[in-house]
Amino acid sequence: MAATARPYYLSPVISFGIFLLCGILTLALHEPWLWVLPFAWLLIPPAFRYATHRTENLFWLLLIILPLSTELNLTPQLGMDFPDELLLVLLTGLTLLKIIHQPAWFPRALSLHPLFMVLIIYMGWISLTCIYSVEPILSLKYLLAKTWYIIPFVLLPQRILVAKNSIRKLGLCLLVPMLFVVIQVLLRHAWYGFSFEDVKFVLKPFFRNHVNYSSMLVCLLAVAWCMYRLTPVGHTKRRGILLAILIGLVALVFAYSRGAWIALLAGIAGAWFIRKKIMGAVVVLAVSGVLISTAWLVTDRHYMRFAPDHDHTVFHTDFSEHMVATIKMKDISTAERFYRWIAGVRMLADRPVTGFGPNSFYLHYRPYTVSRFETWVSDNPEHSTVHNYFILTALEQGVIGLALFCMLFFGMLWYAQRLYHQLVEPFYKTIALTVGVVLIMIGVINFMSDMIETDKIGSLFWLCLGMIILLDSKLRQQNPSV
Repeated sequence: MAATARPYYLSPVISFGIFLLCGILTLALHEPWLWVLPFAWLLIPPAFRYATHRTENLFWLLLIILPLSTELNLTPQLGMDFPDELLLVLLTGLTLLKIIHQPAWFPRALSLHPLFMVLIIYMGWISLTCIYSVEPILSLKYLLAKTWYIIPFVLLPQRILVAKNSIRKLGLCLLVPMLFVVIQVLLRHAWYGFSFEDVKFVLKPFFRNHVNYSSMLVCLLAVAWCMYRLTPVGHTKRRGILLAILIGLVALVFAYSRGAWIALLAGIAGAWFIRKKIMGAVVVLAVSGVLISTAWLVTDRHYMRFAPDHDHTVFHTDFSEHMVATIKMKDISTAERFYRWIAGVRMLADRPVTGFGPNSFYLHYRPYTVSRFETWVSDNPEHSTVHNYFILTALEQGVIGLALFCMLFFGMLWYAQRLYHQLVEPFYKTIALTVGVVLIMIGVINFMSDMIETDKIGSLFWLCLGMIILLDSKLRQQNPSV
């Protein structure tokens, strides 16, 4: 009988020697962190084996902590979303190792899908813009971050979400922690009388501001609606889900985010569009409206008509005054959006092909601003960007980058509608409709913000792509001739 080799980290002599050596070095060098090394010696190998053999558990953990993660600034220049971004990097590394070790493990349905082909071309174009970027290091960071969002949320669902129960589990992993965040926010906000001014204080540490919070909340309300539809009538869980939806709607009201409210209405309308199979016509009308409006604004500098009054454009602490100011175009956030949008369009005109490079807007937009639109918050201490993801994509990646992103985004909408009408099983039809609704909400939110690069909304966006490709493989199993 062959002798069984004992793992190196369980050898008493070696382990004791490492423990003793680290103890001596700690005392000699006065470096307490050296005490971590013996524990790392013992724990890292089994943790690595667990991660490589139970990758799906890390995926579930990632979904659970996604609503609970916070922004962590390591240095004034370097920050990360903690701890979800660590899991994204770990899952990306493990997935790449798995593909290198077992190339056949890579999902065939993914490699042949048209949307995945568009994604590969889009990522290739981003890589090219990094070469021509005015900030190559920042652009490279952007490319790496994009990669470790795409691999876990687009590739892994093809292997993990193969059964209906796993898709239900995905919904629960997102909704339960988000419900916890919502309830504690409502309780803390109640202490301040649900005031508009104090909403930003009760979102810490889970969300930076009410826009991030309300954006994720409105998208997950669609997921909760999906869970409600998929739960049998009369089941006790159905009433619990309905109660959670009502709590979420109350929280959305008190989030005081106009963009999220519009996204909710757009999502409801979008569900009707998908059911009526008119999403393509709606997209054409919307894009045509944006192009015509843009052409009119830039012709003869019509945009100057919307220049704010610097002394009367203020932040209102009362929400009713805030809404009135929005209608009169005297709200500070609306005025600042015009300030950034104009700068973004002028930047695009200067470098229309490759753009300025990913992650470059903040450092280079000042010379392109129009002082007539400047407000008292234009110093931009938060280092925020242009407040429109489509303009941001164009000015940083050029018109080709914008075209590729729009091809991907509108292609996802088209596939969601197609899948809803061609899938037979009500379970998968409901999932397809939900994915379409979430995409519409994300599109509306990113027309007024730029949040696909954030962990909360970016994760949901790429997960939608992964779900569409997964549902398309289900359709091909149902009807191989499709």
